[in-house]
Amino acid sequence: MESANHTGIAEFVLLGLSDDPQLQPLFFGLFLCMYLVTLLGNLLIILAVSSDSHLHTPMYFFLSNLSFIELCLTSATIPKMLVNIQAQRKNISYRGCLIQVYFLMIFAGMDNFLLTLMAYDRFVAICQPLNYRVIMNPRLCVLLVLLSWLIMFCVSLLHILLLKRLTFSTGMVVPHFFCELSQLLKATSSDTLINIILLYVVTALLGVFPVTGILYSYSQIVSSLLRMSSSVGKSKAFSTCGSHLCVVSLFYGTGLGVHLSSARTHSSQGNMIASVMYTVVTPMLNPFIYSLRNKDVKGALGRLLSRAASCPSWITDLRTMGTSCALRQK
Repeated sequence: MESANHTGIAEFVLLGLSDDPQLQPLFFGLFLCMYLVTLLGNLLIILAVSSDSHLHTPMYFFLSNLSFIELCLTSATIPKMLVNIQAQRKNISYRGCLIQVYFLMIFAGMDNFLLTLMAYDRFVAICQPLNYRVIMNPRLCVLLVLLSWLIMFCVSLLHILLLKRLTFSTGMVVPHFFCELSQLLKATSSDTLINIILLYVVTALLGVFPVTGILYSYSQIVSSLLRMSSSVGKSKAFSTCGSHLCVVSLFYGTGLGVHLSSARTHSSQGNMIASVMYTVVTPMLNPFIYSLRNKDVKGALGRLLSRAASCPSWITDLRTMGTSCALRQK
């Protein structure tokens, strides 16, 4: 096969979830519904947090950022897959593949950082409540989020620059439904030692340290809750921490499943199933977890939906007033 140059002329072939043509309409309908539910759920969380003054706190600032990242993470993979299914083709350009890898790494890394920041926020709120407003001030929260973005931009760019050094064949087959860095490293004929070393180092640094921070935060939180005498305080703490723990378990559980299935098996089927959980199911479930388990978010969503429901009546009243004014002028 003809080798592709480094200018991005080559096209790759994404195998997708299945080769069976009878399953393609089912996959299209299923993933379209999941994508729309993900968009609606996360947009509602963002709108509820931004429109309700009671939720203008560090915890919900991080939550709205997490919802935005979940929207972006899903949008980086699902629309392209839906287009390929509808058009009955499986190709993606070399440049498009690199762009997809770049943004997937950014959004996955931001998920990781935001979950860590939310755990730290709960640690300060429960273990140091008197200093909470001083420590978690708005300036620090914005700075932490911007720093996370900067780190992921630089790390992802470094991965892409090293990836562009590799040689790929025209029409190279990627056994996945999106371009994943590890799959591209397996498919190239070039020496990938530097790429693999960087991948392991980044995974260790951006994986081990945040997980350690989350575990330490919750160990201190549990210790503080055991010493707490107020049942109301315990209930509220469990409500907010329980939602976050569910999301953390989903994120790291599915992420670990991706790496284990990729490392232990040569078949791509297990890896793709774990990736569906990681990139589609988890972002779809997060809004439900926070809205069902968190009374503050549930109340804000209720007020938002009630305001939205009252908008048509306001429009009708305005139209009636305008009509009556026009009749009076005549």
